[in-house]
Amino acid sequence: MKLLGTGLSGLVGSRIVELLSPKYTFTNYSLENGVDITDREGILARIQGEFESPWVLHLAAYTNVQQAEKDRSLNKESIAWKVNVEATQNIIDACLATDKRLLYVDTDYAFDGTKRLYNEDDIPNPQGWYAITKSEGAKRVLAMGERGLVIRISNPYRANPVGKTDFVHKMLERLTNGQEIVAPTDQLFVPTFVDDIARSIDALISAHANGIYHVVGSQAISPFDAARTVAHIFGQREDLVKETSFAAYFSGRAPVPQYAVLTNDKIQSLGVVMRGFRDGVAEVKKQEVSA
Repeated sequence: MKLLGTGLSGLVGSRIVELLSPKYTFTNYSLENGVDITDREGILARIQGEFESPWVLHLAAYTNVQQAEKDRSLNKESIAWKVNVEATQNIIDACLATDKRLLYVDTDYAFDGTKRLYNEDDIPNPQGWYAITKSEGAKRVLAMGERGLVIRISNPYRANPVGKTDFVHKMLERLTNGQEIVAPTDQLFVPTFVDDIARSIDALISAHANGIYHVVGSQAISPFDAARTVAHIFGQREDLVKETSFAAYFSGRAPVPQYAVLTNDKIQSLGVVMRGFRDGVAEVKKQEVSA
């Protein structure tokens, strides 16, 4: 099966291509190969010209959370809106015109973090501008009905990251250099192993899925405990990880959810095993040692 995609050369997308080839062949639309998804006529022409591809995987997004917040006053003139909303609408329109299904990657920042647990039926309440624009894109994809699929992921990490460095390797770099990590003890999130995201996408395509799925890890953990876990598994000094509070760490920064624990029962019901953080990081180490 031939799949079209955006952002397939990034941290998550490149691993999806690696793991799901040759079962699928991929065509990537990105600035790197001369495609600007904010160019409405250009992206419409490209997608509409691909008659053999039943799916578009839309991973490209503007993800600079702090800069997006600074640009909030620009509203629909901000880069975050143009990429996360307007470009998404371009792709939606192209899919609707050609009977293609669209998979859109959303974020756990869709929620305000006031609840201790979120499932797919919970109503989004994004707080930061980045999260608001991503949530608006998701809303438009869901309006496609049976052709629209939204997956929410959280803090993806992988072995040998490309495109950009994931949070696990940022932590590991600091620890390896003997630098301290200051991390909140009273925040919870569900980091997601990218290999499991790839296998989830395969299962969702095979099931002709639509609606919302939380494609996240199986272990809720604090950033403090996550950093200690990375240190332990990679044989680094755990005492370099220092405690702080959520309020202190995020003071003056864009708002993010304090509790972003998303359930993953729905995706696991398709037979996909979503690993917990300790198992995921152990697999990262295993893959990097054997590479």
